[in-house]
Amino acid sequence: MSWIDGAVGTGERGFDVDQTNHSVVVGERVVVKWLTPPVPLPAPAPDMFAHLTSVGFTATATPYAALSRRADDGSETLLALVTAYLPEARDGWEWCVDEAVSFGTSFAADLGALSADLHAAMATPSATFPDPVRTAEGPWSPRAGEALEEALALTDGEDGEWLAAHAGALRADLAPLAAAGATPLIRIHGDLHVGQLLRWRDGYAVIDFDGNPTVADAAPLQPAARDLAQLTTSLEHVGQVAIRRRDADPAMIAEWALAARATLESAYSDRLAELGHAELLDRSLLRPFEIEQECRELVYAARHLPRWRYAPMGVLRSRYR
Repeated sequence: MSWIDGAVGTGERGFDVDQTNHSVVVGERVVVKWLTPPVPLPAPAPDMFAHLTSVGFTATATPYAALSRRADDGSETLLALVTAYLPEARDGWEWCVDEAVSFGTSFAADLGALSADLHAAMATPSATFPDPVRTAEGPWSPRAGEALEEALALTDGEDGEWLAAHAGALRADLAPLAAAGATPLIRIHGDLHVGQLLRWRDGYAVIDFDGNPTVADAAPLQPAARDLAQLTTSLEHVGQVAIRRRDADPAMIAEWALAARATLESAYSDRLAELGHAELLDRSLLRPFEIEQECRELVYAARHLPRWRYAPMGVLRSRYR
């Protein structure tokens, strides 16, 4: 167990949001996230926190502790992470849906710049990651193909029939990954969507560096485009939430999603260039990574949250009319 000094108050409450782990607010001072189930060490989050702290990235909840348990055979398991509580924080699945309903898009520039700041920080050497940038080829195609096949196997009913009927088109959009050349690789967030971006009293914060819950044994170094693709597709998921839960007009939401995506991608690119890291973004990977991510959303829905399936299916149906 590692600690950073900090006082902990009394009293606790839980978060009433969909999540694969269980988080508890203690004394309005810290958040304890219990991993369910616990994960073997080494795990991504502790090292990511150490690296980001050392290179001066502060747009996250300040990390205080990592709680682990050592077994008799010497192996360790990560049980919980303790971070600062962010006052007046709202989950992206709440505040971003409000933006969609009101056709607000200015927030997307902030998210694009924040994502670029994160990737630039991950590309900065530290004692934890002294050699943070590599250049290499995939292979990205096998992982994407496996995601599609798993989505096809796990998605049943009318949605499954639609998915099977469009499998050829989906494979065609994934095909460029098989011919992708060398690209810069860094440690990325790995599960970057609007739900990981809190809007709080002092701005925005990116949280949860545990990686994608549908990917086992993911390579530690990945293209920055993977994070950006997941973040932009999550804006389309927000649109689906607005249609389903807030009775938003589908045509208006489609227009909003296009505008928000364009604003976010432009701000991301501009900020990366400003920071001297324009080479991190390989645009040729964006479209196929977006399709792979929709397949992973379907896998996540099948394994963890069945009622979520409407969101990725809504996006896919709109893209392959």
